[in-house]
Amino acid sequence: MPAADLDKLQRGLVDELRRKRALSDAVVEAAFTAVPRHLFLPDVTPQEAYRDHAIPLKRGANGETLSSASQPTIMALMLEQLELRPGMNVLEIGAATGFNAALIKHIVGKRGSVTTLEIDNDLSQRAIDNLYAAGMTDVHVVNRDAVSGYEPRAQYDRIIATAGVWDLPNAWLMQLRDEGRLVAPIWLDGVQVSAAFVKQSDGSLLSEDNRPCAFVYLQGLAAGPQVRKRVGSSDLEILADDIDKIDTAALHLLLSQDYEIYHLPGDMAQEDYWYGFQLHMMLHEPPRHIFAVYAIPEGETFYGLEGNGVLLFTAGSAAFAPYDSGGSVFSFGSSASFMAIQTLYDDWWASETNLLERLRLRLAPIKRDRLLDARGKRFVRKDHRLQVWLA
Repeated sequence: MPAADLDKLQRGLVDELRRKRALSDAVVEAAFTAVPRHLFLPDVTPQEAYRDHAIPLKRGANGETLSSASQPTIMALMLEQLELRPGMNVLEIGAATGFNAALIKHIVGKRGSVTTLEIDNDLSQRAIDNLYAAGMTDVHVVNRDAVSGYEPRAQYDRIIATAGVWDLPNAWLMQLRDEGRLVAPIWLDGVQVSAAFVKQSDGSLLSEDNRPCAFVYLQGLAAGPQVRKRVGSSDLEILADDIDKIDTAALHLLLSQDYEIYHLPGDMAQEDYWYGFQLHMMLHEPPRHIFAVYAIPEGETFYGLEGNGVLLFTAGSAAFAPYDSGGSVFSFGSSASFMAIQTLYDDWWASETNLLERLRLRLAPIKRDRLLDARGKRFVRKDHRLQVWLA
């Protein structure tokens, strides 16, 4: 393709990110303008490379995505959360194509240093090749499990993970400078948010900047427990912290019955769920109910359901709220779960619809959980306790 056409596609992506308000930092915008994404995705057409969507790179035996080239919108938002400046020393967890590392290197400049870790040998070699093709030969690609970080090039001013994490390994925190910033997509009971953690003087990490996201999960020794199950022989996946409490055989029988469709009062859009209602549901999960998210592959239908959304269920009752249904809720069994969703909706609507600005996360070492107070909800992780609350 002629260089002028490639430049046009690249400018079109930057314009789209600007329209979506994903670019507000001039240095991040300059990086997306300077670094050609198509060089890092040689197996797809340039038109595909410059679309604002994620591109799967590797799949598992069951067809699940193990690695992907992240959606440019969320890449831009996370880089802005990282607050990069020239001369910084940065560690990236998850090289994938190498594109994100190249963007980071463009921002930190010649005086800066970028190390990117990739557990998959094929992907790490692909990242090296792509970076070489883009003229970014001074990015250090390391093929290894990320659980221990990379001590030889520490201490880091910034650390960014481009895979969903259940906890932050202690090694990452030890290799992060005091008052350094660590951006990672972290799991909150089915919901993922990109959290910008800042080291505090008391040894905890606090994030006051949290954005909704959806990443494949970190692999290797730092991977979290199994948090997903399929229902019956379908491709309906349920994701929840309490996944072990879910009897999928019983749920299959429940979902095999007829359902009723109810409607929440407002005209709900996906943004209303992502930026508010699902966070409210997660934080205020009713007793004896289980909050979760669900996913069905594009183009498939199971139990009358399609797409992705949130759900709430209890014994003999399940209510599914698709993100793109405008507020429709599919209720199976009794109406108990839908009534609970209705109550949660009324509480959310009466307070504030967008909760992200007030969402706070704090991680404290398990042996120092006195650093946490009684607000919000707590989760026990491998090395830390995670507190989530609204300021």
